[in-house]
Amino acid sequence: MNGPVRAVLRKELREFRRNKLVVGTMAVMPLFFITIPVVSVLAMKPGTSIETVKGVVGSAVLGFLLMPLMLPTVIAGYAVAGEREQGTLEPVLTTPVRREELLIGKALAAIGPSTAMAYGLFALFVVLVETFAIPEVVSTVVSPAIVAIIALFCPLLAALSIWVGLAISARSSDVRVAQQLSGLAMLPMVGVVCLFAFQVIAPTLTVGAIAAVLLAVVDLGAWRVVSAVFDRERLLTRYGGS
Repeated sequence: MNGPVRAVLRKELREFRRNKLVVGTMAVMPLFFITIPVVSVLAMKPGTSIETVKGVVGSAVLGFLLMPLMLPTVIAGYAVAGEREQGTLEPVLTTPVRREELLIGKALAAIGPSTAMAYGLFALFVVLVETFAIPEVVSTVVSPAIVAIIALFCPLLAALSIWVGLAISARSSDVRVAQQLSGLAMLPMVGVVCLFAFQVIAPTLTVGAIAAVLLAVVDLGAWRVVSAVFDRERLLTRYGGS
């Protein structure tokens, strides 16, 4: 990570820590994602059918994959629209940081916390499952395919979410509108995630690896598109006229 990207990353994280809404959402939303899966999984008794086990575990996995999809939309709303409202956009855009470096720094500030949160809560979930759940649940949760999908998809889904969110935030003058539109834009990907979580698409290691490569290609393409449309002059003009 070069100096300009690191500087942007530190600046973004510092701004997020000062924003009570972002901090509150990042703290409360993950609790929702971890509480429901734990209660559902631990409530299953011996003799539960394997189909039921897979369905409940699928719901739990869905929550851990939705987390890196939805949390970045909260941050993305502030990436440009929030800075415009706070009056800090113009100083940022007039720095000598290249456009690509600025965007990568902003993206990492959202991807890092969201992915770390998803990984940490999934690790806690696994510990609770191995300690208190029935054997059928344990074997399903810690299967190589499920673990690999969580490990690969979380950062890739977070990256896609933040690129879409940045594109929307750059063209929105209101933070809440940017967040809502970013969330709506992620709905098609939520549908794809559901197919994996509920095993409509078999979550094997091979399928997961292929899907991860395809998602990485989409992320790269999204970064290039956002970089191309991120027009500093237009943003400064809008800033000046707001």
